[in-house]
Amino acid sequence: MKTLYVRIVLTFMLVALVSGIIAFLFSNLYYHAKLKEYNEEKIKEIANEIVFLYENSNGIDIHEYLTSVANMNFQLYLVDQHMVGVQFGDPFRHYELDKSIIQSVLDGHTYHGISEFKSNLFVTGFFKDDVKNSIGVPIKVNDKREALFVRPNVEKQFGEMRIVFSIILGLTFFISMLMIVVFATFLVRPIKKLTKATRKIASGNFDFTFDSHRSDEIGALAKDFERMAKSLEKLDEMRQEFVSNVSHEIRSPLTSIQGFTKAIRSKMVSEEEADRYLGIIEKETSRLSSLSKQLLMLSSLDKEVQAVKMSRFRLDEQIREIILLTEWEWNKKSLRMELDLPELVIEADKQLLFQVWMNLLTNSIKFTQENGAIHILIMVDEDIIVTLRDTGIGMSAEELPQIFDRFYMGDKSRDRTKSGSGLGLSVVKKIIELHRGSINVESEIGRGTKFIVRLPKKRKTS
Repeated sequence: MKTLYVRIVLTFMLVALVSGIIAFLFSNLYYHAKLKEYNEEKIKEIANEIVFLYENSNGIDIHEYLTSVANMNFQLYLVDQHMVGVQFGDPFRHYELDKSIIQSVLDGHTYHGISEFKSNLFVTGFFKDDVKNSIGVPIKVNDKREALFVRPNVEKQFGEMRIVFSIILGLTFFISMLMIVVFATFLVRPIKKLTKATRKIASGNFDFTFDSHRSDEIGALAKDFERMAKSLEKLDEMRQEFVSNVSHEIRSPLTSIQGFTKAIRSKMVSEEEADRYLGIIEKETSRLSSLSKQLLMLSSLDKEVQAVKMSRFRLDEQIREIILLTEWEWNKKSLRMELDLPELVIEADKQLLFQVWMNLLTNSIKFTQENGAIHILIMVDEDIIVTLRDTGIGMSAEELPQIFDRFYMGDKSRDRTKSGSGLGLSVVKKIIELHRGSINVESEIGRGTKFIVRLPKKRKTS
């Protein structure tokens, strides 16, 4: 299996190789489109100048003259009327040339061999020393017209430069590969650190540090990873605390039930005491039932096993029904219920919303002192807004962002969560989110708490 490091190195190498090939192809296209004709025109001017200087000299021997010209890094080929050719300077690789071309030059025409030379699309055709890849011009020798074919001796003119350019290209490629290997190490290093941190988290160890001060994508990933790790650590701590609390919540009623059951079965208690013990047993089993129901509901909501069953019903009547069901609790504390519940038909899951209002109201009753008040208001604008405000003990600004977190048990110093499991508000938030709504909370210590629930008028399709 290839590592990310190997993949990055191979990718960069492939990019360098493909870039070089594309650059080479474009260079060839540019040579054929622009430079080839320009190069041919320069050689043609040189050939004409060679002919002009010879024809205006005072009887210089043609062979001596052309030998001198060839010594200036030119390749020359002179053909007479009898199709006999003489080569000057370094020999051409190939001398194959149609007689019709030679005859055309002997007749006074110029042969444009460079532009007509077939070398595919590669600039390497410029370096092929064939007679066909030359300029042919007529020249008068002893009053007879002969054909002179001229081309620069590229090997001698540019031989050293070709070596220099080859070294430059080779070193460039080698150094590029070396730098790719080195820089890929720096690119992959933070990923390796993140991988190690992931393994630590998977083993339950949240104690790790790495550089998250980079301003690039890796830095952003590191910061997000740190936030995720802190959330997981917090969730793990809350989970452990929750298990401890739930274990205590289960163990305490079970111990009570076991003790009172033994006492009743022993026949050592009076009928009045037995009846009181049965009442306590009933209360404790009710607590266990409530706890198990919340756990099962939250689990099913998480997995979306419990689908939202939409129906139309009166929201104001549902809230009034819950107020009546909890009447004994709020009457016991002499709480005032101030209601503003206009008639309103809503489309939602009746059973799930029942859990929302029941949780919110019982929370308010639990944390509102005697002779306090609870206000419930329904309004309609773009959404349906249900506000539940109490005059209870309130919450600190530090608590507010966490109250909907699963297993959050609140500030134990103020005993906010007595007989609670830390699941109620998590259930509430999950149900409202399933209805595509939102819930917000405002609170101050000693000045009460206000929950604001917003639900869409019509069901939003995802």
